[in-house]
Amino acid sequence: MSNLFIFIPQIKTMKFIQIQEAMKKGSGKVAIRGWVYRERKSNQFIFLIIRDSSNIIQTVIKKEKVNEKIWVSAEKILIESSVEIEGTIKEDNRAPTGYEIEVDDLKVIHYSEPFPINKDQSTEFLADNRHLWLRSRKMIAIMKIRSTVFGAIHEYFRSNNFYEYQSPMFQSVQCEGGSTLFPVPYFGNKGVFLAQTWQLYAEPAIFALEKIYTMAPSFRAEKSKTSRHLTEYWHAEMEVAWANFEDIIDHGEALIKHVVKKVLENNQGELKILERDPKKLEPTVKKKFQRITYDEALKLLEKQGVKIPWGKDLRTVEEDKLSDLFDTPVAVINYPKKVKAFYMKEDDKNPKVVHGVDFIAPEHYGELIGGSERESDEKKIIQRLKEEGENIDEYKFYLDTRKYGSVPHGGFGMGVERLLSWICGLDNIKDSIPFPRTPLRFRP
Repeated sequence: MSNLFIFIPQIKTMKFIQIQEAMKKGSGKVAIRGWVYRERKSNQFIFLIIRDSSNIIQTVIKKEKVNEKIWVSAEKILIESSVEIEGTIKEDNRAPTGYEIEVDDLKVIHYSEPFPINKDQSTEFLADNRHLWLRSRKMIAIMKIRSTVFGAIHEYFRSNNFYEYQSPMFQSVQCEGGSTLFPVPYFGNKGVFLAQTWQLYAEPAIFALEKIYTMAPSFRAEKSKTSRHLTEYWHAEMEVAWANFEDIIDHGEALIKHVVKKVLENNQGELKILERDPKKLEPTVKKKFQRITYDEALKLLEKQGVKIPWGKDLRTVEEDKLSDLFDTPVAVINYPKKVKAFYMKEDDKNPKVVHGVDFIAPEHYGELIGGSERESDEKKIIQRLKEEGENIDEYKFYLDTRKYGSVPHGGFGMGVERLLSWICGLDNIKDSIPFPRTPLRFRP
């Protein structure tokens, strides 16, 4: 039998790696893939800035070094075209991220049409084209930090032996004031609303699981058009059996510290892209939060020239003035009962105030956490509900928790987008969530 020589074409076997990994390698042959972030062309050179989820990198196509097919393909490339590239990476201080790839081979996966977004677009235009604006370096950085924040919240609660627990999104009762409820048609039943919070459905579960938390959307029909409100936001909530007021405050402080610590450990690059000075976040990790009473807050505000009568809730302007005095979140406790929810426990020594706490962020970012020890006296809860004009029968399931083995307990809710806005130093909370919902915006 004669020997046969069979020619097998060489198959490209170089493995694609992310841009950040290629830069870490620093030299030699690499293969990357992604989208064209910027492009600049001349008769002899084509510079493509390539973006993937990890970073951006400059690539250069030299006409004299590549075949005509590659050059012709590159000439047709517009921003956001998707490509695969092989070449040699080297350090180059002139490049945006300090490295450049000289292209040996280029494959265009898809030629983009002219991209509608440029640096001069209005805020409204960017909101209308949010599905495309997500590709910007700013939004990518925010979404990476957002992922860290969500992961850190789960990590904190799970490491402290909390069980994750979910409540219904369709609810028949209010917990945070009837004026902010979103009614929904529900098979002919008019008294059904989107959840403002999980709380009234969480408290029954502590008698089974003792320590629970959730991460879920909440909905508030507030007609506010400020830079710190959304109609749909993500709510990190917890509820704990056998807990007193101090325990709740301790958990709130520890949670914020843990989240900020994780961002500082994992997202220095993203903070740099956002031009957020990490030194403004470091005191939150290193220092104990100040805890002041509502009465003490009024005195501090009066020294700043802001005098408000006792019994009035702190508005945005008062919270901002207060935040000027601290470089960490500050816990304001013992608010007047008449401005807080029906479920908050009266102070034993002063029934005019409740064991409620608001964590106010530094730098004018408002309330991060609202929490309380829960009222254990069924009669007091019923009285408060009547004062608010509520139908007591609708709350029978909730009141039952005070009849069968009630124990001291409490919890809080944290607005994740509010926390994220402060961490990232954002001008508007709308940038803290991929697709913001406000009174004026429900698309895309």
